[in-house]
Amino acid sequence: MIDFLLGAIAVAAATAGLIFLRYFHRTRDRFFLFFTAAFWIEALGRILFVRYHYFDDSSTAGYVLRLVTYSLILIAILDKNLPRRRKP
Repeated sequence: MIDFLLGAIAVAAATAGLIFLRYFHRTRDRFFLFFTAAFWIEALGRILFVRYHYFDDSSTAGYVLRLVTYSLILIAILDKNLPRRRKP
């Protein structure tokens, strides 16, 4: 049952990534590209855990994967909201 739910989470994350990719193609805003990468990395991590039991919830690799995912989301938010420097 746990594998089924992890698979459902992986499908949901991959679908969310596709939706953000569609928005990226419409707007060409990097914000959506960062979110696409974050959701696809999350889906890949869930798939690897279900298939190979590689990323356990208490393993270091699982924490690093989530750190990368959440860092991408944080970078996207900061990139969108911080003022850009213009060259004179």
